[in-house]
Amino acid sequence: MAFPATRPRRLRQNDKFRRLVRETNIAVDDLVWPLFAVPGHGIREEISSLPGNYHLSIDCLVDESKRARDLGIPAILLFGVPDPCDKDERASKAYCPNGLVQKAVRALKAHVPGLLVITDVCLCEYTPHAHCGILEKGYLMNDASLDVLAKTAVSHAEAGCDMVAPAAMLDGQIQTLRHSLDLHGYSNLPIMAYSAKYASKLYDPFFKEGTQSALAHGDKKTHQMSFANSDEAMREIALDVEEGADIIMVKPGLFYLDVVYRAKQEFQMPLAVYNVSGEFAMIDAAARMGRLDKCAVVFEALSCFKRAGADIIISYFAPMAAECLERGWKSF
Repeated sequence: MAFPATRPRRLRQNDKFRRLVRETNIAVDDLVWPLFAVPGHGIREEISSLPGNYHLSIDCLVDESKRARDLGIPAILLFGVPDPCDKDERASKAYCPNGLVQKAVRALKAHVPGLLVITDVCLCEYTPHAHCGILEKGYLMNDASLDVLAKTAVSHAEAGCDMVAPAAMLDGQIQTLRHSLDLHGYSNLPIMAYSAKYASKLYDPFFKEGTQSALAHGDKKTHQMSFANSDEAMREIALDVEEGADIIMVKPGLFYLDVVYRAKQEFQMPLAVYNVSGEFAMIDAAARMGRLDKCAVVFEALSCFKRAGADIIISYFAPMAAECLERGWKSF
């Protein structure tokens, strides 16, 4: 029945009606906050391209993680930013029992009970060239890199992490990690797979300043996907599901909502989306210039992720969003 009998604006005329019929809600339980561990003590240095996010020595990482827990954020995603002298062609410090991430995980589990610690499993931070594995004649060797990724995942599990998140986008990485974790007695440790990870320039703030692992040469287009492709993402996700992924991920987020929607519709799996550094930087910069209302735009973005099908949102905005929710900020 058409106008005048049907008037959709009847249910928009005030906040109470709008709340009653709201289809998408954001909660603190949706959020994961990426954090960056560095060597040293007493270090809390703001990352210039990610204002409000810091390079943190382990003691300061513990304090920041307590803040996350107290805000109700259920999980952090931990990245290690090692000293340049700890990088080598075989990424040996990635799986060292006393490596940076391993020590950070042990400290977090000892001092921040109740917070889930997810560890990023990749090798780019631990190689001098910053590619995601072992290079031979400039080409990333898939199977040789899988062995190192598996060792790294097991070392994180031994340190006490709650979940591993392999990020290299190598063929067979989920199967290899699942087999290795099971073999070492960690069959209950879940894997969050970077299943549809695009070769995006939106990662630049993360690599250049966040993990300080900008590529020495080349690019990552032989293992990360072209932004022109969507069907390929579905094939990649299907392989990860078959190999044992517990959670699938689409990365980046805002430019790839069609892929997020397809992934949820086709697989009905727990789905994470990574609101990456470039997306954060654009919104933050526009807000600082007075072009955008930061809180309003952040909640619009988070709601778009949820509306498209994401269950988990990894975002550098997580603490700001959690604080807004705590204050009862109305996003609609």
